Amino acid sequence: MEYIDLKGMSCPFPVIQTKKLIESKMVPELNVLVDNGPPRENVTRYLESQGYCVNVESEQADTAVLHATKTEGAEAVSVQTAKKVVVLIDGATVGRGDDVLGAVLMKSFLHTLKEISPRPWRLIFINAGVKLAAEGSDLANVLSELESLGIEILSCGICLDFFKLKEKLRAGKVTNMYEIVSSLVAATNVIRP
Repeated sequence: MEYIDLKGMSCPFPVIQTKKLIESKMVPELNVLVDNGPPRENVTRYLESQGYCVNVESEQADTAVLHATKTEGAEAVSVQTAKKVVVLIDGATVGRGDDVLGAVLMKSFLHTLKEISPRPWRLIFINAGVKLAAEGSDLANVLSELESLGIEILSCGICLDFFKLKEKLRAGKVTNMYEIVSSLVAATNVIRP
């Protein structure tokens, strides 16, 4: 069994180091020491996407040891099986010019996503866009509705930290740059309002 210590690493390095280990050694079982919070969630999500069953072996205030076992016959989840539309949102407004108009357009844009077919695979929020998924945003409820329709809502963890919003996220989950870039690469279409 392999062991990897990723404590203290910032996004996206815990996921990248985990990926390198399992790809280089075809590891059937491993223990991963990670910081609690987004690193733990991101590494868990990545390992599960690669066919691992993940359990918390031990946990302390700031860290956790994840025990991952490759599921018999499991293969990595294919991200190219269907049309995958990603919406990348990097601000609270749509377009340039008047911010009040831009906010109205963003609200209209997000409401319209509920009505189109096929629906997007993921909405990814970066930079000031993460504010839309946080407490105080009048659009967090719309994002929760989109999530209930099967659209993944992902907000950049570094961005949430920068704006001191990580504890105030109200829609979706925290992600990392590795997952953001992987999503953009896997997407058949990327929309940036």
